[in-house]
Amino acid sequence: MTDRPGQAGPQDSGLFGPESVTWRLLSEPVMWIAGLRAMYLQALHPRVMKGTWQNTAFAKPDEAWGRFTRTVEFIRIRTYGSTAEVERLGARLRKVHSALHGVDEDGRRFRLDEPELLLWVHCGEVGSYAEIARRSGVRVTPADLDAFINEQRRSAAVVGLDPAAVPGSMAELAAYYEQMRPRLSACPEARRALRLSFTPKLPPALLPLRLLVPPLNVLGYASLPRWARRMYGTPAIGLTDPAVTLALRAAYESTTRMPPQVFMLAGAVQSRAARPAA
Repeated sequence: MTDRPGQAGPQDSGLFGPESVTWRLLSEPVMWIAGLRAMYLQALHPRVMKGTWQNTAFAKPDEAWGRFTRTVEFIRIRTYGSTAEVERLGARLRKVHSALHGVDEDGRRFRLDEPELLLWVHCGEVGSYAEIARRSGVRVTPADLDAFINEQRRSAAVVGLDPAAVPGSMAELAAYYEQMRPRLSACPEARRALRLSFTPKLPPALLPLRLLVPPLNVLGYASLPRWARRMYGTPAIGLTDPAVTLALRAAYESTTRMPPQVFMLAGAVQSRAARPAA
């Protein structure tokens, strides 16, 4: 399979297909926690956070969930959509990003589609999927996780990144985080977003999730690396890393018995149906 979008098999399974690690991982409802973790991690790049805050409804609790559900839909199409659907989605996203700018604290303007920002968002997302899968007990091997990170180079191409410049293994991803840490911090917008996330105002369509979201937010945040929690000023929040891992395993075991639609993972139905019987 290619590292760039636009080439799929005869049945057009899009970027990945039923044999991919991507379909297997993203069919798991526990990946909801990974999505929340990714947002907390992504917010530690000041330009990513400021650009998001200044250009979206992120700061408005009544509207922020609309952005979140649009992000979920983007991931669903990118993962399970046909080649044509993914190409349309990518073109639309790249066009939107190319027109958006943010402003630093010192007044400097920057583009939201700068490669550094796109790469940080990409790595925060896929790294969170891999970390939650590993710690929650999803049946994946280290080789599977490396394959997943490599597959996700195709996702990076959708937003306009050169796949060759994107980490392709867990080791490369860890090295990238080490390289980026000096550039990271919890800016005021990131701290405010963190506080707002623990008192979410859900739209009517998501009210069935009102009891699930707060504990999932806690798990998403608590599963961040210690250095990330330290930047937010809460390195431990009363939970040890082993306790968080146990909680993630319990979450995985409980969510495997829930319909994927509850977590808006519509593509998971297709993925699970495509799996061979155990």
